[in-house]
Amino acid sequence: MSISRWLRLAAVLPILAGLAACAETDANADALTVLYSTPEERPDAPELSGEDLEGNAVDAADFDGQVVVVNFWASWCAPCRREGPELVDAADETADDGVLFIGINIRDDRPKAIAFEEALGVEYPSLFDPAGRLALQFEGVPPNTIPATIIIDAEGRIAAIFRQELTRSTLVDAIGDVLAD
Repeated sequence: MSISRWLRLAAVLPILAGLAACAETDANADALTVLYSTPEERPDAPELSGEDLEGNAVDAADFDGQVVVVNFWASWCAPCRREGPELVDAADETADDGVLFIGINIRDDRPKAIAFEEALGVEYPSLFDPAGRLALQFEGVPPNTIPATIIIDAEGRIAAIFRQELTRSTLVDAIGDVLAD
């Protein structure tokens, strides 16, 4: 195979990987969910810092002591589009409980990501992470597919991981369990 053909293949592989990651999987849904039964078994979450979609700094210290819901998404991902309104509703429903939501936009460009959030009425911040580096920081529990949602407890530990499209009720129930701990 010629070098130019290898280079073309290398350019296409990340796109194919992104499309494969945006899977619409309903079978074996339990394999796509990790719930930690007790706070003692929960792994520490990495710090979530970076730039939001507008280029403003977001610091992990802003989330200290609060339950945080982290959602990995992309504007081109059909399950992410379907899930978006559910997340907005869940964020609204749990705001009075002090739950914070943050999105992490991966494999996207800023204008498309901003348009996606505006269309859905997303009010919480999203970090811009086109290379997916923040996902890699979740050692041992990375969100392998998108959409992926991780609930971090008030102590900064990962309480739940969902590697699938969520409904408002499923997410609100899981948040309620974390708040009750």
